[in-house]
Amino acid sequence: MLVLMVVLGAAVLHATWNAMAHGVPDRLAGFALLGVSSGVVGLVAVVISGPPPAGTWPYIAASIVLHCVYYTGLLASYQFGQFSQMYPLARGTSPWVVAVVSIVVLHQSLAVAELAGVLLISAGLIGLVFIGRTAGRTQTAALLAAFGTGLAIAAYTVVDGIAVHKMPVITYMGWVFMIQGFLVPIATVCWRGPSVFRQPRSAVLTGLGGGIVSMAAYGLVLWAQTRGTLAAIAALRETSIIFGAIIGAIFFGERFGPRRAIAAAVVVAGIVLISTS
Repeated sequence: MLVLMVVLGAAVLHATWNAMAHGVPDRLAGFALLGVSSGVVGLVAVVISGPPPAGTWPYIAASIVLHCVYYTGLLASYQFGQFSQMYPLARGTSPWVVAVVSIVVLHQSLAVAELAGVLLISAGLIGLVFIGRTAGRTQTAALLAAFGTGLAIAAYTVVDGIAVHKMPVITYMGWVFMIQGFLVPIATVCWRGPSVFRQPRSAVLTGLGGGIVSMAAYGLVLWAQTRGTLAAIAALRETSIIFGAIIGAIFFGERFGPRRAIAAAVVVAGIVLISTS
């Protein structure tokens, strides 16, 4: 029960920091500010925990690269699409991709409940993608970015699940967030110059706060992965889909509607089936 509550709490935090990043008018600046605060907190964790064990650097490096891809995908999808549509697609893609890969590539058989979960997720995603969709290249770009983000999530979830069993959570989290956290603002400054940080005070506080919330959500999931199975934890975390859709409707004025609510619920039902089979 403790693990369940921790993962659900992480799901709420994860949807919250994504909404905070989406709420900064200059999205690139928002992600750069997010990187600053998460990098500083990661540095503190590194000072406390020390260097990682020998042979674990490949996991840290892989997670950093995949998280950078993930942030890039989020930035692109939030630039072009609605939060309440892009966020469910990005988060819902991960468990679906894992199930497909296990059948096609690894030649593993799925239980009836798992197969039903995959079908439900597929149906829910189709609904979330096409409900309220507007045609055009911009929308297509947003959907592709969100789907690519989901692939990155699936990849770093596997890497993280292995890494936390090879080193303390605070060590892994500290090094990953310190390096990737500082890489994002450095890359941003190289691209747009120092003026990118000249934002309204509210935007600066939102961006910095988002980094702290992001680390809290990530740390809770990493801890849970040391106490439960990777597939179940990864699936339960995607309940953030519902929280994200609700936040988009309440704070961004994005249309939720009964059809989108049903589609989001179908996605979560599929995830639950996969995690409990």
